[in-house]
Formats: sequence, structure tokens, C-alpha cells
Amino acid sequence: MEKIALDYVENYCEPEDELLKELSRETALTQLHHRMLSGNYQGHLLAMFVKLFNAKSVLEIGTYAGYSTICIARALPENGKITTIEVNDEIQWLSEKYFEKSGMKNKINALLGDAKEIIPNLNQEFDLVFIDGDKREYIEYYNLVFPKLRKGGLILADNVLWNNKIFGKIESNDYMTKGILKFNEYITQDKRVEKLILPVRDGLMMIIKN
Repeated sequence: MEKIALDYVENYCEPEDELLKELSRETALTQLHHRMLSGNYQGHLLAMFVKLFNAKSVLEIGTYAGYSTICIARALPENGKITTIEVNDEIQWLSEKYFEKSGMKNKINALLGDAKEIIPNLNQEFDLVFIDGDKREYIEYYNLVFPKLRKGGLILADNVLWNNKIFGKIESNDYMTKGILKFNEYITQDKRVEKLILPVRDGLMMIIKN
């Protein structure tokens, strides 16, 4: 989404609260790739999906600084839970700090490690899955979580437009872009689901299990 359009829709979105502003600032100050943070608009969008699908059990692949995790946790009912997986142990301190400050820690099950190894050992059914991990592994994440998603459940995959790189010539060593392109094509061919790409920020794919 163009910046002018994003600024406009942000003005008509619920304002970012002080805790999330603080998290955004600290992420910008301490993390090289701070633009990976979900941000206010997408955070509210994720929260709305949680409410629309009456989700009680959510899986997130790619915690990063925990911004989206907190937004989702806040939208869950009292008995709801989000399991979030992050492979990078160097950012865990930041997410844990804000999980504690948010008062949502009782709704958050934060796991550290490779999602491909963790997901097969999660013995539960999920209402909603948010995929925002390594772009090269989106298809593998998808195939691992699909059997654990309830019928009528929702998968959201982030960054599926990948800064518009998928539209041009892709360099042979650009494995991230190749991964996203292959994922988009893979989902298009999957007859078990309904799918739609929302041109929100860097592209968000909605996938509903039939």
C-alpha cells in the first residue's frame, strides 16, 4: 500500500496505545530490521479477524518483538490462548518484556525454536494461524499447520506481495522472493481452501479451510 494511502487509513483506525507506541520505539532503537514490526493498522486488522472468527486458539509463526502477539492476545476471550513461535533468541528479551507489561502473559504461550520442529508436537486444534516467519519456508509451515486448523478456520500469511518484488525479474539468489512466489502459486492451486490477497501493507493472504 502506498504511504499516502496508508497514512490516510491509519487516521481512520483506532489509535495506537502508549504500550504499543513504546514497543514500536524500543524496537526501532534496538533492532536492525525494525520495519518487520506489524504496526498499528495491521495489529487492529489481526484483532478483528480474531473476533470475526470467534477464535479461542491461535498459532503465530514469527513472534519478532511481540507487537502482533499482544494485539491478538487482547482480542481473545478470557479463556483464549495464542501460541507464538520465534527462532531468534536474540530478540526474545524484547517480546518477553512487553508480554509482561501488557498484562497478557496468561494468554501467551511463547516458544523459542524452529517452527518446523515445534509444530508437529503441538497437540491441539487452532481456529486461526498467522504465518509471518521465514519466507522461504511458508509452504512447509502451511502444510504443517493445515491438519491442525479446524474446518472453517483461518490462515493469514503476511508479506505475500513482498515489497512488490514478486512482480519483476527475480534474481537467482533471491530465495525470499522465490519462496513467497511459490507459496502464492501453491495456495492458488489448493482446492481445499478459499483464498484472497488483501493489499494491506506488504500483502496479507486470507485462507479459509473448507
